[in-house]
Amino acid sequence: MSASAASRIIAVDTYDIRFPTSRELDGSDAMNPDPDYSAAYVVLRTGSDDTADGLEGHGFTFTIGRGNDVQVAAIEALRPHILGRPVDELCADPGALSRDLIGDSQLRWLGPEKGVMHMAIGAVVNAVWDLAAKRAEKPLWQLLADATPEWLVSQVDFRYIADVLTPEDALRLLSEGREGATERVALLKERGFPGYTTSPGWLGYSDEKLTRLARQAVADGFTQIKLKVGADLADDVRRCRVARSVVGPDIRVAIDANQRWNVDEAIEWTRALAEFDPYWIEEPTSPDDVLGHATIRKAIAPVKVATGEHVQNRIIFKQLLQAGAIDVLQIDAARVGGVNENLAILLLAAKFGIPVCPHAGGVGLCELVQHLSMFDYVALSGTTEDRVIEYVDHLHAHFLDPVVIREGHYMAPTSPGFSATMRPESIAEFTFPGGTFWAADLDRQKEQAA
Repeated sequence: MSASAASRIIAVDTYDIRFPTSRELDGSDAMNPDPDYSAAYVVLRTGSDDTADGLEGHGFTFTIGRGNDVQVAAIEALRPHILGRPVDELCADPGALSRDLIGDSQLRWLGPEKGVMHMAIGAVVNAVWDLAAKRAEKPLWQLLADATPEWLVSQVDFRYIADVLTPEDALRLLSEGREGATERVALLKERGFPGYTTSPGWLGYSDEKLTRLARQAVADGFTQIKLKVGADLADDVRRCRVARSVVGPDIRVAIDANQRWNVDEAIEWTRALAEFDPYWIEEPTSPDDVLGHATIRKAIAPVKVATGEHVQNRIIFKQLLQAGAIDVLQIDAARVGGVNENLAILLLAAKFGIPVCPHAGGVGLCELVQHLSMFDYVALSGTTEDRVIEYVDHLHAHFLDPVVIREGHYMAPTSPGFSATMRPESIAEFTFPGGTFWAADLDRQKEQAA
């Protein structure tokens, strides 16, 4: 038996990694004023007879600080389902593990298919995809784009969505999506995938910083920026006026309320900002309020409605699409149950003809989600029209394969894997509470209190 055939998952290591982004108000918005960007991080180590063979799968889910310890505990609760699994079988069919993790009835009771447990499943499933892509010596987007439509369909859970998307629908969409794929791969490698930046728009930034970063975004080739809104209308009017005066009339300016409003407030507030020609309003109300989003969309057109980063699962996305509640669907690489569920959501969007503009930012989310959009472009939707990936210039240096932005575009990753591997020195420094940064920080606090 070859070493590869004998290889199994011999360890599942978890880490509570936190970055002190709240201290500079990076990531601040109307609902989340003091986020510390964090990753509940998992490493799947492989080998035989407890001897590692050097192959690893890395995955994580994103949080904003306190509660990351709860998220790590949720990942650890999945360890019995993972240890001992043959690597060849795992990588040949990640969907089987996904179904097993979602199907654990006692853990499922905590959801079902939502919240902390579902995010934990996403971290583990994404780690398996990272491992599979590394073993195939391909970046994940290419692994997915090269896969047969039949195999991709086998990776999708159609339960609860088959009333609008059947396996036959998915097979047709994926088969049609392969037409012209070779040409699109060449274009992707040459020019990349369009992005937009939220870096100028954090709510805690001064007008001077907003002006400087918005001007830089245009110089860097971005054709869309995003501003956080929702705390104070007069403040939002001023900031939108500043941004529009800096970027001019031809750059799209999206706005993001981060779930701050009731339905009537969302309508009134968005109308009050309409003079600045906002491209979309993001998360105008609760991400669970499907009919509320539909009401808002009808009332504020032609401003578009975008949501998705906090949508719990494919079922809520299905309903948003059925109800005509959104113009832009925003997947998140780590909120739902990983790559498999995001395949289902991309297929739903393709079925309804709604563009996908992923949520990113955070820590590592840009690294992950670029692969999903690039697969979508190459092998499913076949277009980048009205499609952009969010970009935030935070924390990329902590990853071995960080995103590369050129002239406002994400350049296609070339390294094998899911771009999820964090640098060992970053893990050692920012693991909470014992990493070198946090230990020193605690010592400083004790000295100040003495």
